[in-house]
Amino acid sequence: MNHIRHDLPRIGGDIFLTDGGLETTLIFHAGLDMPHFAAFHLLRDPEGRDAVERYYRRHAAIAEQRGTGFIFESATWRASRDWGDLLGYSRDELAIANYQAVDLMRQVHAEFPGLRAVISGCVGPRGDGYDPGEAMTDLEAMQYHGEQIATFAKSGAQMIAAITMTNVPEATGVALAAQAVGLPAAISFTVETDGRLPTGDGLGEAIEAVDAATRGWPAYFMINCAHPDHFRDTLAAGGDWLQRIGGIRANASRMSHAELDEAEELDDGDPHELGQDYAELRRLLPHLAVLGGCCGTDHRHVEQIGHNCVHSHA
Repeated sequence: MNHIRHDLPRIGGDIFLTDGGLETTLIFHAGLDMPHFAAFHLLRDPEGRDAVERYYRRHAAIAEQRGTGFIFESATWRASRDWGDLLGYSRDELAIANYQAVDLMRQVHAEFPGLRAVISGCVGPRGDGYDPGEAMTDLEAMQYHGEQIATFAKSGAQMIAAITMTNVPEATGVALAAQAVGLPAAISFTVETDGRLPTGDGLGEAIEAVDAATRGWPAYFMINCAHPDHFRDTLAAGGDWLQRIGGIRANASRMSHAELDEAEELDDGDPHELGQDYAELRRLLPHLAVLGGCCGTDHRHVEQIGHNCVHSHA
């Protein structure tokens, strides 16, 4: 793709590690209060900001040790208009919060001068991360997410990543909004235990639909917020669309989304087993380049993913 800058992750390119489950780590391990799963809200006070900095520092150190690239994914999954309204943010305050989240990534990166890193602006779904509810049209999604994405473009973020997309129109709108400001985009779908989107669409169909509607603007697609057991068979069935998957951020738990919603304790699975799962996924996905985690994962899981998928340069 000719719009991808040379230092960004590329399909079939060098490995980039990224972080794990930011929100679940800070809630269950750090004991922080996080209304609406909004990690960006923590940046308002020194204790929260310090916790977020420590979190990213720990993950960046893993990439440095392994000799890989690293993607700093900003803590802004909930930093869009509707969620900002729920948390009492004005439009200006929300824009500032997105700027601050990107700036924090730059500050942590400065502590690792030899680390090849990318600053990515994280975009989350307008609604629930598991339930698409009443989906927007692609144009409505472009307008809604365009506010946050325009802020990322001004903040100096090098790309955006739409994490936990549940439906095709919203994913398409995000990609169109990124295209409008010239930012490379990674589009990450979540799937249910049957390997299909929450809307029932097939993963391959969704990827092909977004590519068709945006003339292939996404730099690559990803899968996140599902255990490898949930989508392994879908990948094994094959298809040309597998060439477009460049990243995986899997859950530690085999629970369904409905079960995770009801869970009162964190299921952090087995880090060693998850690392082995990723090695298998790399055999199924020849262009896999971005490796990280989602719900329930932390630095232990990312260490094991790196151990199983990357030869150490330390």
